[in-house]
Amino acid sequence: MSALDEVDDEIIVALSDYLDGTLTGDAKADVEKKIATDPTWKAAHAEMVESKDAVSTLSGLQKARAPANLAEDVTGTIHKRSAGRFFGKRTFGDRVPFMAILIVAILGLAAIGYIMYTSQTGSLKVDKPKQPPPPTPPLITPP
Repeated sequence: MSALDEVDDEIIVALSDYLDGTLTGDAKADVEKKIATDPTWKAAHAEMVESKDAVSTLSGLQKARAPANLAEDVTGTIHKRSAGRFFGKRTFGDRVPFMAILIVAILGLAAIGYIMYTSQTGSLKVDKPKQPPPPTPPLITPP
């Protein structure tokens, strides 16, 4: 538990303004006097200065960046070690590149188009030759 947990909010606000340098004239002198004479103000001031120094020290540290392929590496490692229990079965699209599927589809459509273009009817079905209709019997029978 820190000393600031038991301090009044007004003291924290005044000390914060003092440390930020926004107090001027009488208000600044009043806060400096209270820091010098009052142990509560002095303890709160010391803790706030310590916190401010820690923040400035931490903000100066270099931020470490994750490698660009971290997600793929972790996912691949988990998939290998778990034998697919966590990520389920890999789909056809995961195993075969999209471009390969696209090329096969284009070649298939080209083959179907060629067959249709070279057929005599312009379609895949074959027309059976038409036979002449059977002769119709005369309606009137001769006497």
